[in-house]
Amino acid sequence: MKTEPTTRAAGLIFAAAATVLLVVMAGCVRPQAEPPHATLIETPALGLADQSSAQSSAAAPARWWEAFGDPQLDTLVRDALARNPTLEQALARLRLGQAQNLAAAAENLPSVAIDADASRQRFSENYYIPPPYAGNRYWIGQSAANLHWNLDFWGRQAALIEQSRAELTAGALDVASARLALAGALAQAYVDLYRSWRLIDIAAQMERQRDQRLALTRQRVSAGLDTGIELKIAEAALPEARTARLQAQSSRDLAVHRLAALAGEGADRYASIARPALALDAALPLPDRLPMDLLARRPDVLAARARVDAAAAGREAARAAFYPNIDLEAFVGLQAIGLDALMHTGSAVYGAGPALHLPIFDAQRLRAAYKGATAGLDAAVAGYNAVVLQAVRETADQISLNESLSRQRDEIERTLQASTAAYELAQKRYAAGLTTQLVVLDAESRVLNAQRDLIAAEAKWAVARVTLLLMLGGSFDPAAPLTIAASQG
Repeated sequence: MKTEPTTRAAGLIFAAAATVLLVVMAGCVRPQAEPPHATLIETPALGLADQSSAQSSAAAPARWWEAFGDPQLDTLVRDALARNPTLEQALARLRLGQAQNLAAAAENLPSVAIDADASRQRFSENYYIPPPYAGNRYWIGQSAANLHWNLDFWGRQAALIEQSRAELTAGALDVASARLALAGALAQAYVDLYRSWRLIDIAAQMERQRDQRLALTRQRVSAGLDTGIELKIAEAALPEARTARLQAQSSRDLAVHRLAALAGEGADRYASIARPALALDAALPLPDRLPMDLLARRPDVLAARARVDAAAAGREAARAAFYPNIDLEAFVGLQAIGLDALMHTGSAVYGAGPALHLPIFDAQRLRAAYKGATAGLDAAVAGYNAVVLQAVRETADQISLNESLSRQRDEIERTLQASTAAYELAQKRYAAGLTTQLVVLDAESRVLNAQRDLIAAEAKWAVARVTLLLMLGGSFDPAAPLTIAASQG
């Protein structure tokens, strides 16, 4: 018979041998060299204002749309930020991200569970259960508190938590981006409504003027002063004016429908949307060149960068999965044959020790996951670079467009001034009997055309200024804490 020290020594030797064998076998399961291929675009390569110029875009007010001075617009934006379905979807996704982040963090904390069960069992006569239990039926009861704690030696769980946190940050930035886009879309639709109403006015004036010209042409044909050619030209001009009025009315109705939908309401809101009273020349904080802090002020760019961080953390978690996972497990409770003995002190059981999970034969799966995580990082970096390049291009486009539309508006305004002066002179000459009424009507037509062109140019310029404000990040403040509040505050 072996002595107890000999048995203990044999056990230690066996444990040591098993450990060495496991370490050797684990050497066959290691992450292959799989470096990322994509590289983040650096800010100096984008042509933004250099640091020496220290030019940054001025922050827009939280309620920048109030600069247009229209209370109805303020109400519509407030309703949209509170009820728009698209924004509610973004908020729901953010709340889902919060729950996932909490779940990931919980995996790194100890968990305790209480388990209890009871069963009626016949014990074998040829097993380790001695008489009088062998060959008889008894109740078996046990109750225990079980502890499980993932020690996370290699940082896999910490990387998963970091991945979840970065994705949550990206979700919150998506909400900020959605809020900006929603307020901008509503302001642009409101400008369209304003333009449509003004075009309806001008089209109505043109229709009256064309009708007056047709009546005068008929009189001149009757007097032998004009021919049927002039009459047909005058007749064709009248339905043309009516068509312009109908088109403007249709644009007005479509703008009303769009505004109600953006505000999260249906057809019952249409009748309550009145004619706008906008100050289209409202001053907005806009730069004349690409600001150096452009990328830091746009929530969509910051969200794309957060997703790069999430992908990098996911790759780190996939790398850590190659290494042993060591957990700490412990239990304490009661166990007995016969429920009447379950609560006796002698029925107490307890124990504690480490639990080891060492991947050996699933190397292909782990390497595939690591390769996929690296590809995911490359995709996130490429996505970030695409967002950055698009942000720079869109902002540069809008700066150029704003400058061009401002000059176009100035030129059209000069045309209107000259046309108005010619119209006033024609009226004076007609009153003095020095010209005909047709000359006066022609001059008035040029005034109406110039007014129509000016309204269109002013509306385009206002929309372009709002768009540029959004391209610069609008009222988003990167230094402020991210929130999931449903209202603008």
